[in-house]
Amino acid sequence: MTAAPQVARLLILVPYLQQREYVDVAEVAADFNIKPRQVLDDLQVLVMCGLPGGLPDDLIEIDLDLAREEGLIHMRNSPLTRPLRFTRDEAVSLIVAVEAVREVADGPTAQAAQSVIDKLSGLMGEALPVRLEVAAGGDDVRDRLGEAIDQGLQVRLTYDGLARRGTTTPVVDPTRVEVRDGASYLVAWALDRGDWRSYRLDRIADAELTGQPAKDHGAPPVASGSFEDTPDTATLDLDASAAWVAEYYPVRGVTALPDGGVQVVLPVADPGFLTGLILRLGPQIRFVDPPSAAADALAEARAFLGQLD
Repeated sequence: MTAAPQVARLLILVPYLQQREYVDVAEVAADFNIKPRQVLDDLQVLVMCGLPGGLPDDLIEIDLDLAREEGLIHMRNSPLTRPLRFTRDEAVSLIVAVEAVREVADGPTAQAAQSVIDKLSGLMGEALPVRLEVAAGGDDVRDRLGEAIDQGLQVRLTYDGLARRGTTTPVVDPTRVEVRDGASYLVAWALDRGDWRSYRLDRIADAELTGQPAKDHGAPPVASGSFEDTPDTATLDLDASAAWVAEYYPVRGVTALPDGGVQVVLPVADPGFLTGLILRLGPQIRFVDPPSAAADALAEARAFLGQLD
């Protein structure tokens, strides 16, 4: 008998015995399609199982002598069937996680998440000490975006973009909503740009379903390498055509330049991320600080070109 089938059987055997005060070994053997000898072997394992602590009530108690001599099984104690109790820290962590789901969910999912939060808060008997703040936009916008993603439909956004300093109405093929550094974003393919863009939900004033099916553009890129708590930053002066960087990546600051460009300050946790971004933007970048970041990108480009010779 291998260990895996026995473990699976023991997980069923505990609630089985819990529901019966006394039960014949032969009956258990018939119900589980095993031999009576195997039942006794399973019971021998069960009496060594229980909860951490080693106290008398922490282990499963079964009268093994009664089972061997009279063929009757009586389980006197089963700590594994006791209701679980969250510690305060466990409850707070779970509430924070569910609140993050609620902030970006739509319709029934948001309502279900709120119900879980309410129940957990009630079990704690006190208010949550810190409320999770996520810039997530209005419920109606989230509902329509969720509907568009579920049904695979295009959406026309009314978007108050910070970097482009104005309201635009891009038509996009939406793929998902995600949370990055305290803000929720719609990741979508922008038809007018022909590329992936991220739109902060709290800057989407309206979302209108066009009724047109969204196209498959493959997997969107994953924004990574930047975190709000990293001490390292990079400053980039960008052309207006690259102002989308301030929307797609978490930034420490955005300053409009006189000719329509933008200066962005990016937190950088991975130098490789910054090198890749500089190479991607190319001539759309006017200035880079620290200069070493520009030098690293130049060296990377030269190394790649050298492989082509």
